[in-house]
Amino acid sequence: MKKFLIVAMVCSLALVSISCKDIEREIQDSQDALPVIEPGNNALPKDVLIPEESVYTQEELAALNTTQIKWGPGSETNEAGCPQACVSLQQQYEKYAALFLGPDREKVYLTFDEGYENGYTASILDTLSEKQVRAVFFVTMDYVKREPELVQRMIEEGHTVGNHTTHHPNMTTLSLEEAREEVQELHEYVKEQFGYEMSLFRAPEGAISEQSMALLSTMGYHNVLWSFAYADWDPKKQMNPSEALQRVCDRAHPGAIYLLHAVSQTNAEILGQMIDTVRSQGFEFGSLEEELP
Repeated sequence: MKKFLIVAMVCSLALVSISCKDIEREIQDSQDALPVIEPGNNALPKDVLIPEESVYTQEELAALNTTQIKWGPGSETNEAGCPQACVSLQQQYEKYAALFLGPDREKVYLTFDEGYENGYTASILDTLSEKQVRAVFFVTMDYVKREPELVQRMIEEGHTVGNHTTHHPNMTTLSLEEAREEVQELHEYVKEQFGYEMSLFRAPEGAISEQSMALLSTMGYHNVLWSFAYADWDPKKQMNPSEALQRVCDRAHPGAIYLLHAVSQTNAEILGQMIDTVRSQGFEFGSLEEELP
C-alpha cells in the first residue's frame, strides 16, 4: 500500500511539472507571436518618435479594416499645386504615421525604390553627392544581400535606408504575424549587418490598409507613400529623357515626395538636371528622416 502511495505521489508531481512547463511554453509562444509593441513599452527604436496615438494594442489592430485602400496622387491640385488627393489622404491617415506629403512644405523629397540592381544606383549616388542632396532608398532583403557595398555607401554618404519588406508582398493580403515578419526580418538583418536601424517603410506596390499602416506605426515605422510617380519601373519601357525631365519638374510642389525607381536609366540620366531645375523653382531638397517630429 505504501509503495502504491509513493508511486502515485511521484506521478502526480511529474504531471504537475509537465503541466507547468506546458503553460510556461504556451505563455512564451504567445508572447513571441505578438506582432505589436504595447503602448508605454520603450521597445521602439530610441531615435524614432512615433506619436503615442499611432501605437496600437493587439486587440485594436485586429479590429482595424484590412481592405486595401485604393489611392493615387491624381491630377487635381490645390492652390499651392499639391495633389488634392494627397492632401486629403494625409489628413485622413496621419494617425497611422503615414506620409503622402513631406513634413516641410518648402521642401521636396527624393525617394528611390530598390527591388533589384540594374547598374544605375552608383551613378545616382554620385549625382546626389555632387548636388549635396540626401535621399531615401527603400530596399528589399534580396537587394541588401546582393548589393551590400551599395547599401553601405548609402549609409556612409548620409542617405536613409528604408524598409521595403523581405519578399515584396502585398501587405494587405497577409495576417498580422506574416506582415510583422516581412518587416522584422529585414529590419534585424540590416541592423546586424550594417549597425543601422531603419525607421521608414514603404509598402510594396503602395498597397496599404488601415490595419497594415497601424501595424507599421506600432512597430516604430513611418509609412512613406508618395505624391509623385511615373512609369519608370520597366527598364524596357523607358520614357524619353527630355520628356521625363519635363514631367518630373512640372509636377514639383510643396512637400513633394518623389517616388523614383533606381532601375531606370532615364532617372539616372536626368537626376542632376532635375535637381537643378526644381531648385530654380524655389524648392530645396529635404531629408525625410531628419525632419520628422
